Amino acid sequence: MLAAMAGAGALAATSARAAQLPDWISQPAAPVAPPVDYLAVAKRQLATQARNIHQTDRVGIVDFGLPSSRARFALVDMVAGKVDMFPVTHGRGSDPQHDGWLKRFSNAPGSLASSRGAYRTSDYYWGANGSSMRLAGLEPDNNNADMRAIVVHGAWYADPSLIATQGKLGRSEGCFVFGEELLPMILYKLGPGRLLFADKLSVPPPAPVFPMPSEPLPGTENMVRAGANNAIPRTAD
Repeated sequence: MLAAMAGAGALAATSARAAQLPDWISQPAAPVAPPVDYLAVAKRQLATQARNIHQTDRVGIVDFGLPSSRARFALVDMVAGKVDMFPVTHGRGSDPQHDGWLKRFSNAPGSLASSRGAYRTSDYYWGANGSSMRLAGLEPDNNNADMRAIVVHGAWYADPSLIATQGKLGRSEGCFVFGEELLPMILYKLGPGRLLFADKLSVPPPAPVFPMPSEPLPGTENMVRAGANNAIPRTAD
């Protein structure tokens, strides 16, 4: 009982001290961005690309607003209204610091960056990275996809287990790369003739802001800030 009373007293004291903290020390809660409605994004992009996309049962949406440590490839089943999420890479030219966040898009050959926009999935082929699928860029921001050999393929550096050990996936040269065990399912379900859309859709959380006090803290009213104009005293008194 004594221990319980002591614990309750300590909690009350902590709460009282927290209530006395100046407003500028209290960190306001960061606003939480609403979750992205990937089904709505898929419907909107299918309407925009209606003349280019004829297989409309499934759509792939890549949300590059999320880091590579998050599942950010949304495989949208348009019939069932179901969304499944999987990890996918971005290009090294989009993330030179390799911190897991995409910084920029580029459509330029040699940029090694990811490109935003709508793609049409094309034929399967066997290449240097094994089973792969070609992509046709449908917008000015990604119409060099074929020239740049931007495709869907698998690789060890996209294995989801790397998220647990390194906190992020590896980087591609602009391709959409999945873990080798995950790739067959992605290739089968996405398949040729469907829509793949990539863009920054999620908004990253804002950086914390700590406003400075407008008035002196209690007990510091007579303190003098050191500065270039303050003379250094020559004697101790």
